[in-house]
Amino acid sequence: MVKQITCRRVYEETSSRDGKRVLVDRVWPRGMRKEEAHLDEWLRDVAPSTELRKWYGHEPSRFTEFRRRYLAELRDTGHREAATHLRDLAAHDKLTLLTATKDVDHSQAAVLAEWLAKKR
Repeated sequence: MVKQITCRRVYEETSSRDGKRVLVDRVWPRGMRKEEAHLDEWLRDVAPSTELRKWYGHEPSRFTEFRRRYLAELRDTGHREAATHLRDLAAHDKLTLLTATKDVDHSQAAVLAEWLAKKR
């Protein structure tokens, strides 16, 4: 059973309600020192490929296609192990998916949260 999953910006203050804090960006957040992030894990291999990330460019008009392509990537061998690990984390703990992007609703974290919720 999937526990509660939330998405937040990594730059926001931590909360006692966060549960496991997992960064799901491929690139480390600009201007943040590792000890400031208060992460349990950094799963860069679950993030979209560099090619997909650059194509998307955080353009909301491309989000539907980004989502479709990213969900397909989660099934490939390069993402499978990290995706399975993230699914295991979600099954056992409250989970906060962290991203540096300003528009969390149109990010890979939002896609992952939806994907994990459907994997019950």
